[in-house]
Amino acid sequence: GTVLNSWKVVWVVLADDGIEFYKKKTDSSPKGMIPLKEAAMTNPCQDFSKRTLVFKVTSEKKQDHFFQATHLEEREAWVKDIKRAISCLNGGKKFARKSTRKSIRLPETVNLSELYILMKDQDKGIKEMKVEKDKKLFNHCFTGDTVVDWLISQGKIRNRAEGVMLATGLLNEGYLQPAGDMSKAAAESNAASAFLDQPDALYYFAESGFFCEGYSSDEDVILKEEFRGAIVKQGCLMKQGHRRKNWKVRKFILRDDPAYIHYYDPTKGEEDPLGSIHLRGSVVTAVDYVPD
Repeated sequence: GTVLNSWKVVWVVLADDGIEFYKKKTDSSPKGMIPLKEAAMTNPCQDFSKRTLVFKVTSEKKQDHFFQATHLEEREAWVKDIKRAISCLNGGKKFARKSTRKSIRLPETVNLSELYILMKDQDKGIKEMKVEKDKKLFNHCFTGDTVVDWLISQGKIRNRAEGVMLATGLLNEGYLQPAGDMSKAAAESNAASAFLDQPDALYYFAESGFFCEGYSSDEDVILKEEFRGAIVKQGCLMKQGHRRKNWKVRKFILRDDPAYIHYYDPTKGEEDPLGSIHLRGSVVTAVDYVPD
């Protein structure tokens, strides 16, 4: 907050000339807007010793705005797009994420949204996997050549060159995200094809359970049993407290095998959960009314 210096969960939209933020995703009008022309970006931002994944946007009028992401990949994706928007505006151009079709000449018959849904299909789509690389474990990701192989197998393209062009469109529109240094460097380059058709270039779906774990090569890190399960779903929900019965926004992560729900303060990262729920033998009931 600009007055009370408090942190709040907001819905943020990157528009063609600024950052709009809403109290809720369903709100029709923004609560505020940060103009990006002549703005400056600071990433990572070290102004808060107890907060991680913070970046700062300083407007032309020298007003600082601080944002905290829920995980590293999310922060890097926001920083990349905001920097691109600032660069476009300072160069006299209007930033628009929907410029992909024109810039890489995708056929008008290609519907990237429908293609993305097909790619995510659990039975016929691209299979997500775990990959160890550069002393990190990448979960729920896939390789660049796998994407092109799938596009060919589905008859969406005629050759691998067309596959790279189509995958670049998916990447530019945010349907695919780069994971790992190699794919991130390519995505941030000025090359015509930001997507790499290679077995060691990693990517993940924008709406997935992707996460990355770092570890030391000279010691084995054993995850607690309740954190071993694959992430099935994650997002923010309102949760009622146990004692005071007040409602607060919490980030929830649902894991499978073993089945657990962990919940976190969305402004403080995912180092230590506020609590966990073991789902084995649990019963889920939808209710229309909860008494105060």
